[in-house]
Amino acid sequence: MRITTGLSLLAVVLGFAISRVVAAEAQELANHSDPVARVALAMAVILLAAKLGGEVAIRLGQPSVLGELVVGIILGNLAVLGFSGLEWMKQDASLDMVARLGVLILLFEVGLESTVGQMLKVGFSALLVASLGVITPFFLGWGVGVWLLPQASTYLHLFLGATLCATSVGITARVLKDLGRSSSREARIILGAAVLDDVFGLVILAVVSGLIMAASGGSEMSYGSMGWIVVKATLFLVVSLAIGVWASPRLFSLASRLRSRGVLLACGLSFCLALSWLADAVGLASIVGAFAAGLILEDLHSRDFVGRGEHNLEELVSPIASFLVPVFFVLMGMRTDLRFFVQPGTAGLALALTGAAILGKQACSLGAIGKGIDRLSVGIGMVPRGEVGLIFANVGLTLMLNGQPVIDSATFSAVVVMVILTTMLAPPALQWSLNRSSRPRAGR
Repeated sequence: MRITTGLSLLAVVLGFAISRVVAAEAQELANHSDPVARVALAMAVILLAAKLGGEVAIRLGQPSVLGELVVGIILGNLAVLGFSGLEWMKQDASLDMVARLGVLILLFEVGLESTVGQMLKVGFSALLVASLGVITPFFLGWGVGVWLLPQASTYLHLFLGATLCATSVGITARVLKDLGRSSSREARIILGAAVLDDVFGLVILAVVSGLIMAASGGSEMSYGSMGWIVVKATLFLVVSLAIGVWASPRLFSLASRLRSRGVLLACGLSFCLALSWLADAVGLASIVGAFAAGLILEDLHSRDFVGRGEHNLEELVSPIASFLVPVFFVLMGMRTDLRFFVQPGTAGLALALTGAAILGKQACSLGAIGKGIDRLSVGIGMVPRGEVGLIFANVGLTLMLNGQPVIDSATFSAVVVMVILTTMLAPPALQWSLNRSSRPRAGR
């Protein structure tokens, strides 16, 4: 009863905040107020909306990220009902920058949940699952683009394929943990393959982004340019991981001699942001650097700090992620224009992409080698695109070709619906699959 009352109170506060955003927007030019005030009020609306949406999603048995995305879609489509006071938030440069920082922190946090050592130990089966889980969805997504958007550029078709490659590690890991199956053979394969999926997907994203940027500069697509981008992305990941694994423990050991508070967090975030800049400097997406930084910084780096009573890096980053990351998800939802779905083709594109996303990950389950392995569960566990799929789609909004975004608003909306559907369907399907037989499986 108290929780329900709290949710109602939160909804009232959110409604009041929204009305204040409208008032602030209307009076901004008249009173010349501090520009940060409007952003602060918008952030208040976004954070309250994100937490309210996340709570509703959790109560419905869905991941909180889905609630944040859906509440963003609701806020972004209030103009259909004649309420246009929030439209400015969709393209506000300050909010967009906060969301971009949130993406870097999100990829950094995902990287922190895994390590280079874990990637090397996942085994051949996880590697095969990950490889099939990238190749098959990529070509299916490309095929959907060619089929339903024949008039669009080849680069859009390639980008649609890239958006289907990745798997949301966090969502699948949460489901497996809630079911008490994190130590099963299927779980080890799924989680190992999902991490590798993200690495392979980032390489593909780097290749497609590089080709688009080359085309926007007047260069023609060639196998040589594609090969160079693959080599560059691979070298960046390998070299940064190798040097980082060797050098970072020494740097953090020196940093531990500093006695001021917040040294570990400052060093960790600086490492993440520096690698993000370096990735961009060599022509890759900055999120590649943020993810690599998270992989490098293992618990070993926090040992000296934890030994003197401080929190480890993952615990320190979590509150910052809770502040910045919801801004990204809500804004991505707000930029999803439901009015496009009354146009011919958009709804069909969303459903076709969803079908390709599910079918592509089911195909990857064929790579699960071993007697008694539940391949259906492996395939279902790889289905949710979650935050990673949204990040890939957002990159498409930032890439320009002939003065236009590679992904237009209608296609972006279709991709967001694909992300929502795969994220919503996967948890109950995985629970059913893992529990459909009470007989213990081999190796458990």
